[in-house]
Amino acid sequence: MEIFKKITHVNFVGSMKLYFTLSIIAIIISIASVAWHGGLNLGIDFAGGTLVQVKFQQTTSTEGLRKALDTIKLGGSIIQQFSPEEFVIRTAESTSDLKGLSDHIEEALANSYGKGSFDVRRVEVVGPKVGKDLTQKAILAVVFSWIAMLLYIAWRFEFRYGVGGIIALIHDVIICIGALSIFNKEFSLTIVAALLTIIGYSINDTIVVCDRIRENVRKGGKKDLGEIINVSINETLSRTILASLTVFIVVVVLFFLGGEVLHDFAFVMLVGVFIGTYSSIFIATPVVLVWEKISPSKMRR
Repeated sequence: MEIFKKITHVNFVGSMKLYFTLSIIAIIISIASVAWHGGLNLGIDFAGGTLVQVKFQQTTSTEGLRKALDTIKLGGSIIQQFSPEEFVIRTAESTSDLKGLSDHIEEALANSYGKGSFDVRRVEVVGPKVGKDLTQKAILAVVFSWIAMLLYIAWRFEFRYGVGGIIALIHDVIICIGALSIFNKEFSLTIVAALLTIIGYSINDTIVVCDRIRENVRKGGKKDLGEIINVSINETLSRTILASLTVFIVVVVLFFLGGEVLHDFAFVMLVGVFIGTYSSIFIATPVVLVWEKISPSKMRR
């Protein structure tokens, strides 16, 4: 299946400097947003603490809920409203007695709202040591995925393609994290799963483009590499758009219909699919072009 019946002739290389500059600006904005917010909005998976999800029978205000929690010294908790009736309560305090904590919260809410007017849907507790351990493992998971991708591409193709692919992946992860920070989304294990998914998706798209470049370099002989890259991207453009569009449609459906549990995951995937497709064309390939100018491959020498 193809979108374009004929091979397009878009001059991607001619506009790479512009898009490379836009990427640098986006990275700076992402880093500045994280610094402005004093770091990421870490969920209890990483920060540790207690999470309680409560759903009321009727519309309830955040202020009223906070007053009710103040009777058990949880009034300083972070309260996130999912809907007029549903709330998530987050507190830095942690306890191993989930049943006891749930009972205390139910008692406080029953005194304020009456029994049977609410439902405690879940109670989760993560200790500070566990949160620190999960943070380290999440960082290692992302870094090791980059290293593994670099080694594979360097072995399967050429080292310059591997470097281009990894720089594109780092670019994707930074911008996805920046989007989370800008919209103050919670950074949890679900987000780590989304980032790893984006890394896999993005590198697959990059490999398709780079593989076509390598094939055309062999056929093209002494043709200018910039011209070969343009031809290669145009030849794979239909496949790139189709793959990205189908994934994007599925993620849009998840974003709007997947519920609160999948909402943040789908948000990262929406940003990541777009950025991953963009970086395969405007980040990975310029790196290959620059690398070629600095250190030409044996074949072209």
